Amino acid sequence: MTIEAVLDAVALVLVLVGAVLCLTATIGLLRWRDVPTRLHAATKPQVLGVLLIVIAVELALRSWEALAFGIPIVLIQFATAPLAAHMVGRAAYRNRTTDEANLYVDELQHRTEQPGATGAETRPEN
Repeated sequence: MTIEAVLDAVALVLVLVGAVLCLTATIGLLRWRDVPTRLHAATKPQVLGVLLIVIAVELALRSWEALAFGIPIVLIQFATAPLAAHMVGRAAYRNRTTDEANLYVDELQHRTEQPGATGAETRPEN
């Protein structure tokens, strides 16, 4: 068994695992009902799945050009996924579309109790 065959087998396994992770992220977005769990599904497995697929492409192609294209893809995923999730979560909190009964700790409550503190309206008690 040559090293090329081993690298191709590893690349195949990485693509399969990455695709399964991206599929689970999609299923989580469709099946889970509230914003925080959907954000978890949209960021964690999806970013890891894309990372594994990029690594698999690099292993399969074995070229510097593939590495040059893969590094920005991974860096952009690492930069944009957490920022987008944060902004969506913040917007859901302000729009009151989160399941507040299941919040264990409300770290933003002190920011919304004072009118004008963040430009958001105060949240009335349920």
